[in-house]
Formats: sequence, C-alpha cells, structure tokens
Amino acid sequence: MARAFSIRRQPGFTTIAVACFAALYAPILILVFYSFNAGTSLANFEGFSLRWFEAAWNNEAVIEASIRSLQIASTAAVLATVAATMAALATTRTAPYRGLTFKYAFINQPLMVPEIVTAVALLIFFSRIKVFTGYSGLGYLIIAHTAFCIPFAYLPIRARLESMDLTLERAAADLYATPWKTFRRITMPLLWPGILAGLMLAFVISLDDVVITNFVKSGGQDTLPTYMLGQLRRAITPEMNAISTVFLLLSVAIVTLFFFASRKQS
Repeated sequence: MARAFSIRRQPGFTTIAVACFAALYAPILILVFYSFNAGTSLANFEGFSLRWFEAAWNNEAVIEASIRSLQIASTAAVLATVAATMAALATTRTAPYRGLTFKYAFINQPLMVPEIVTAVALLIFFSRIKVFTGYSGLGYLIIAHTAFCIPFAYLPIRARLESMDLTLERAAADLYATPWKTFRRITMPLLWPGILAGLMLAFVISLDDVVITNFVKSGGQDTLPTYMLGQLRRAITPEMNAISTVFLLLSVAIVTLFFFASRKQS
C-alpha cells in the first residue's frame, strides 16, 4: 500500500528548511548579539556591556517615541478589531448574495494595494483636511493605522466565525434570545480566540509600520520605527541594535501572551 504523500520525506527538504530558517533568523540573532557590544562598532565585538541599553533608556527622544508608538498601536488595534468584528459578522452571518465577494475583496483591499500607494493617498487626503481644520494631532495617524490594520484583524476573526458551529446560536434564537443577547452569551465567547488573534496582529502591524507613518505624521510625531530610521540616516551605533532588541522582545512577548490566552479560551 502506497504511503500518503508528505513533503517532509522529499529529498533535500531538511536542508532547504534549515537554510530558510537561517536566512530568516541569523540576521536577527546577529543584531541581538551586537546590541551587547561594549564598543561603538557594529562589526567588531569589543566585550559584553549593557551601555547601549542604558543609553536608550536615558534617551528622552526614544522614550517619547516609544510611548507614542504604544498609544497609536493600542488605539488603532482596538478600533480596527471592533470594525473587523462587525465586518466579519456581516459577511458570514448572512445568506450568500450578489456582491458579497466584492465586499470581501474591498475589506481586504489594503493587503493588495502597495503600501506606498496607500501612504501617498493618505498624505494628499489628510493634507487637505489639515488645511481646512488646522488640526495636526495624532488623530490622523490613528485613523491611518486603523484603516490598514482592519484586514489583518478581519482575516482571523472571519476564519473563526466560519469554523464555528451555528447550532448554539440557532438554539438561542429558538429560545427567544435577542440577537444582541445571542451575540453576548454565545457568539462572543466562542469568537474570543479569533478576536484576540486579530487584535494581536493589528497591534504588531501598527507598532512596526514605517511607510504610512512617515507620510502621514506631522512634525514632532515620530514613532519608534520612524525615529530609528531617522537615526540610521545620521550615525549608526549599537544603540539602534539595543532598541531593536527591546522592540523584538516586546513583539515576542505580545505574541506569546495572546497565543496562550487564545489557547485558554479555545
């Protein structure tokens, strides 16, 4: 009897997999290693030291940019997740009809359009609003981040909804539960792992965005990624490695936290 096909048994699979993982993670490991460099060189390791982490901690510009990044990412992630949840419910808890596929494609449009195109469009759009209103606060960045984070939150939430059994929701409706009560008591608890996954994705995507942020932000509104980009254009020191290492650890911690929370809820 022929064995079922398995890609892992194909010749060279292990070698190719190891090479891919090395190409992905070796640069990150090197960056983390050199963030502990005692010297100022990015190429010569001159001893172990935490001086660049201390320098980043005492850098007011870094602290200010980090706080701003967290504020924008957390607000945009929550707004995007709420909008994505409503969109997912509207496109899954309904009978198929003409135009449903178009709506699905429209919601995911930011994933298909090049980010630079979206950034230029938002720059032109918001520049006119700034002229008319005189407002130049963080609201533009929050709106922009929310817009391009919606599809990242939408996909896992929609996938979760499509995999859920409708039996409990139909039983609740048969017992005269209102749509809101059915959602709050039945749909929401079952949907929670998908919402957490969408929230996590939206937060991480917003946190490390550079292109759209660089086009939309006003003066003095640097986020941590745009601040780092500006510093790299001037002088490269291991301080950038230290900031990147902390940024990496934060992202890993967030993903790990949401992973275990999702497993507990599922």
